[in-house]
Amino acid sequence: DVHKKKEVVQDVTLHDLDMANAKPQGGNDIASVMGQFFRQRKTEVTDKLRAEINKVVNRYIDQGIAELVPGVLFVDEVHMLDIECFTYLNRVLESPLSPIIVFATNRGICTIRGTEIVSPHGMPVDLLDRLVIIRTLPYSMDEIIQIVAIRAQTEGLSVAEDAMELLGKVGHATSLRWAWVLM
Repeated sequence: DVHKKKEVVQDVTLHDLDMANAKPQGGNDIASVMGQFFRQRKTEVTDKLRAEINKVVNRYIDQGIAELVPGVLFVDEVHMLDIECFTYLNRVLESPLSPIIVFATNRGICTIRGTEIVSPHGMPVDLLDRLVIIRTLPYSMDEIIQIVAIRAQTEGLSVAEDAMELLGKVGHATSLRWAWVLM
């Protein structure tokens, strides 16, 4: 007797599980859950559903059926979020299934949307206390010229020295992206 064993590995995100379980139809086995997340529908994930999905995921991890690979959530222009979003994100950070979250903003002191509170980066202070803030500085003109030169080489373009200097000035005055567009 020859016994064969086939192992199936499938990447499933927590979002996939949320969507599969938001309006469940069918059984509770993994095959029906997987089949359900391919159906398109817009629903809201309630706190009760979030707790149930977390229980299932934790059970799968404990049984060795699944492993959790933490992800990264990048939120650009974070000052545009309102107070409800910050409240939710603050709660998400406390979850053991929480991804690494990177916030980006170019604002200093401004109002938190949905409130009259003025705060650094337009974020609630209780959330700011939990963050590591990494200050970035604008590129110097020499750095912009180096970046544009690397991009030109990558694109296979021949750019004259004076044109490179002009692109550096434009990039320094406006943005690196605009210098690339002109190139």
